[in-house]
Amino acid sequence: MAGRTLYIRFASTTGDAMGMNMISKGTEKALAVMEEYFPEMSILALSGNFCTDKKPAAVNWIEGRGKSVVAEAVIPGDVVTKVLKTTVEDLCRLNLKKNLVGSAMAGSIGGFNAHAANILTAMYLATGQDPAQNVESSMCMTLMEPTNDGKDLLITCTMPSIEVGTVGGGTGLGPQSAMLDLLGIRGAHPTSPGHNARQLARIIAAAVMAGELSLMSALAAGHLIKAHMQHNRTPTSPVPSHPSTPAPFANLDHQFLTAGKPATRQASTGALKPVSPY
Repeated sequence: MAGRTLYIRFASTTGDAMGMNMISKGTEKALAVMEEYFPEMSILALSGNFCTDKKPAAVNWIEGRGKSVVAEAVIPGDVVTKVLKTTVEDLCRLNLKKNLVGSAMAGSIGGFNAHAANILTAMYLATGQDPAQNVESSMCMTLMEPTNDGKDLLITCTMPSIEVGTVGGGTGLGPQSAMLDLLGIRGAHPTSPGHNARQLARIIAAAVMAGELSLMSALAAGHLIKAHMQHNRTPTSPVPSHPSTPAPFANLDHQFLTAGKPATRQASTGALKPVSPY
């Protein structure tokens, strides 16, 4: 309640669809029924931003939206040392100071992670999800702690609002459909509605956890900038854009008008040709 305004948050199951259109239709019907019982009420809009869709919101972080997933893994200490080039102690200390304290200092909502949005958005594009929903879907808390008498690393990623589907929207596009097929979750599950969408959410959370471990290890080892420079895909000599920018013609504005008539520049020679305004 906000004064005399009531905000209602509808919840329903949507099978293997992400379900925004589905629940919008259902909500519209539900409001129509409510009007019959409360004729004095006035519906301002179908959405009142208490959903909350495509915006960071504490309500999604606390109550969840879409799929709520916790991914967990134990990384052996020798892998942390030999492969990730850091230590369990250093990773745990960095995770506390960066992902937890640093994000709290920034007043972040659901941003207690290193770069969950990078991984999630890439997978959203690859599997036909709505990329704008990365705002709330990438909310994630990454936790690290020593385990097995301090020898190994326990890492978890908690993601309470992964909004995904395996039917509808962009999932029907050729490349995206092929990616879902590769993962074994294309379309609706034949016997257990919602299974494929839940499995996709699990896959995304696991991928996010792998990305968190990678970046945090690079930061703890001081390898981030070195890796960027070594694996940078930008050529050393920038390739000029085509067509060229209009900068060389900035001082030739007077040539673009001939006898008060607009003119166009021929792309091949740079010559100007008058164009009739009629």
